[in-house]
Amino acid sequence: MDKILQWDEELFLLINGFHNSFGDFIMFWMSEKFIWIPLYLFFVYLIYRQYKLKTLIVLIFVAIMITFSDQISVHLFKNIFQRLRPCHDPGLMDLFHIVKDKCGGQYGFISSHAANTFAISVFLIKLIGRKYKYFTILIMVWAILISYSRIYLGVHFPGDVIIGAFFGAFLGWFFNWLLFRFLFIFAKS
Repeated sequence: MDKILQWDEELFLLINGFHNSFGDFIMFWMSEKFIWIPLYLFFVYLIYRQYKLKTLIVLIFVAIMITFSDQISVHLFKNIFQRLRPCHDPGLMDLFHIVKDKCGGQYGFISSHAANTFAISVFLIKLIGRKYKYFTILIMVWAILISYSRIYLGVHFPGDVIIGAFFGAFLGWFFNWLLFRFLFIFAKS
């Protein structure tokens, strides 16, 4: 396990070392939640085009999924594993670049940003991905870039992001499965 953590730190330092002022600006804004509101509204529009009156049910499932993703990533991962974020690790603090002195909470395993964006991505891919050409590729690029930004900004190790992405992808798949079971039962009533 020590070797894996060492590799994770080395990969973090390598990725974080590729910084410049333009990248700092872009990656800082990639990680901001509220900048994506227009994209989220576009997702709602795409869902509505396909599901009409069932859109409200879909959005309830999305809200529950994101709540699960966010809360579990904190209470069942960060608070239990208590792995310091790079920006709180005294052994690393002087070795990397942090953007705008923004660090976040003390613990970073797993990345809530990665979990949440991958949950949304996989859920939407399964929900509407086949209907729109390039949707799957574009939404996965979006989730990967947001996740990458967390390493670039110095607030997560690559392992935090990778495990967060897998966890989020599982939740996206699971909640999509639940949604279709619910809609199937609802349709029979």
